[in-house]
Amino acid sequence: MTTATLPLKPITEDFKEAVAFALSQHETARAFVAEAVEGGLRNVFLVGCGGSLTASYPVHFLLETRAGFPVFHMNSDEFNLRKPALLGEGSLVLVSSHTGTTKETVAAAHYAKSTGAKVAALTRDDDSPLAQAADIAFTYRSEDTVVAPKGVLFGQLAYALLEKTGVEGDYAAIRKAYEALPDALHTAQEEGEALAHSIATALADEPVTYVLSAGPNYGAGYGFTMCYLMEMQWKHGGSYHAGEFFHGAFEVVTEDQPVILFLGEDATRPMAERTKRFLDKYTRKAHYVDSRIFSLPGVPEEVRGDITPIALDVFGTRLARHYESVRGHDLDKRRYMFQVEY
Repeated sequence: MTTATLPLKPITEDFKEAVAFALSQHETARAFVAEAVEGGLRNVFLVGCGGSLTASYPVHFLLETRAGFPVFHMNSDEFNLRKPALLGEGSLVLVSSHTGTTKETVAAAHYAKSTGAKVAALTRDDDSPLAQAADIAFTYRSEDTVVAPKGVLFGQLAYALLEKTGVEGDYAAIRKAYEALPDALHTAQEEGEALAHSIATALADEPVTYVLSAGPNYGAGYGFTMCYLMEMQWKHGGSYHAGEFFHGAFEVVTEDQPVILFLGEDATRPMAERTKRFLDKYTRKAHYVDSRIFSLPGVPEEVRGDITPIALDVFGTRLARHYESVRGHDLDKRRYMFQVEY
């Protein structure tokens, strides 16, 4: 039974500043993408580990559903070992690491460069080993605000790719939405505080929690489970695709099994809604994180589905803070990560 608690840490002080700094690199992203496309772009690779990999799920979904070129998404070490046959001249590799020191990700940047690919690093600082290994670095300069600016950096590059390769879209509306994000995502965190507290309080002592999500929101669910619930809270959890859930995992659900379901506003929402109908019927411990609770001021209604994956990912950071507070388990506490060789 949880007895210890910690004060709830506030929304990061530099949140709006970090997101705004990411937005300020928009024209640089467009120029870099233009050079890649005019140089004969053949494909795009999204590469990273942990939270840096989960941050690219929304743009993987975006590019797979709209782009006329192939896009691949994989863990850094698998990228290095798999050695994709289509990697080489004409490839654009977007490789991400918060610290810029993740060894397999730095190695991925060097490997990609050795094949003739163009490499862009998405990282905290422009003097990190990853930034130095890439052709260009897009940064956010914050230790505390990571998820939102990283989502912006990935998104700006992805939309620049779509526009430059002639894919039709309302890019003015998308840009308007992105420019609104410093305030909109800050407001979303405030609007989600009561929900985050209720989930953390209800599930603090549960032995196992399953987390479901789908489409561009899959990274938000997977990232919350692995990076926050398991890594930073030492809680047992499992993350499953909301559509795959009905092909095996749903057999473990009982009326006492906790499940958190993320619901966005993109084309895959019907999958999440199907899952919600099942959970409503078969467990008393279902918790729903529905992006419709976020007002997202300044974001045009017609592009909310493009933005809500970032909003759900940002909500996960606040949900983690509420777990930290309710359980008294500091998010920075580690057994192995950065503590031992692995």
